[in-house]
Amino acid sequence: MKALVALEDGTIFEGESFTGPGEAAGEIVFNTGMSGYQEVLTDPSYKGQIVTMTYPLIGNYGVNPEDMESERVQPEAFLVKEYNAIPSNYRATGNLADFLKAYGILGVQGIDTRALTRHIRTAGAMKGVVSTLTLDPAALVRKAQESPGLVGRDLVREVTCPEPYGWSDEQPRPGCDFATAGPGKHRVVALDYGLKYNQLRLLAARGCRVQVVPATTGPDEILAMQPDGVFLSNGPGDPAGVPGVVETVRALLGKKPVFGICLGHQILGLAFGGTTYKLKFGHRGVNQPVKDLGTGRIEITSQNHGFCVDMQSLDPDLVELTHVNLNDNSVEGMRHRRLPVFSVQYHPENAPGPHDALYLFDRFIDMMK
Repeated sequence: MKALVALEDGTIFEGESFTGPGEAAGEIVFNTGMSGYQEVLTDPSYKGQIVTMTYPLIGNYGVNPEDMESERVQPEAFLVKEYNAIPSNYRATGNLADFLKAYGILGVQGIDTRALTRHIRTAGAMKGVVSTLTLDPAALVRKAQESPGLVGRDLVREVTCPEPYGWSDEQPRPGCDFATAGPGKHRVVALDYGLKYNQLRLLAARGCRVQVVPATTGPDEILAMQPDGVFLSNGPGDPAGVPGVVETVRALLGKKPVFGICLGHQILGLAFGGTTYKLKFGHRGVNQPVKDLGTGRIEITSQNHGFCVDMQSLDPDLVELTHVNLNDNSVEGMRHRRLPVFSVQYHPENAPGPHDALYLFDRFIDMMK
């Protein structure tokens, strides 16, 4: 089934659907990971985006329940060079096409993903539409231009949990005030901006009782649970477009230790009084080099973000830069100089990706102790 991908600047790519008919709009981005496509597809940070994999062969090891990072597929559509319909992996319980179809997500193969990636790297990330239903290029370009994009848009409300839940026995269990959380010494409230399950797994493995709450939960309600620490998760889109969360985080500063990841890091930057900006094409993949300025150590990290904290907008007497990206020197980590608060832009929980930054979870535990 023929499919077209149209970018807002008029560029057209042709492919074919491997999931049946459909149409989707979103910001077109690329991920450089050679594996981990299921974790990418279930990462809520990709909501509102059409994901292109730069590795040419996708689907060769199938999918399985254990590698889910949320309850569903999150991107608007999935573009690959070549789809492998016959997985070979003892862990596989199904193939990628059926997995995408189960969630109503369009998958397209045959795209020149190298050319698409080079175009985005040169021109910058842009809005696009992929369709098997509209095959008129001009009409599809107009649809791309009229689509909402990411800037100023609240995507967190589309991915945050509707009700609180505790994390127990490797799965979410509905409930509040730690009633359904697994056993643990440290009580952690996790604000769900679009979190990944492996963050909860790693906290639980380090002796934490984890209570997950919706992004709209207020500071008084969080503090009433008497947590030992507060975790700010990853999530999609523009941090400046999410109403209320900055005020909530600002009210928690100095009350409890706080650890933020990705969107949580950006929201923390706004709570510190800073600003954020949109990167030209973002950082997405499992091989991004980051330098820890405190130790001089280089970490290979997993990343997925299109916005960045502007360190120049923060008071250097209050906030210290701790990590930088070695590809473009953008901000990858920061900490408050006087309060027990720190954050990183990348994904130390891997899934997929390297384990170089797992020490950050241990740092959070030590901070709560």
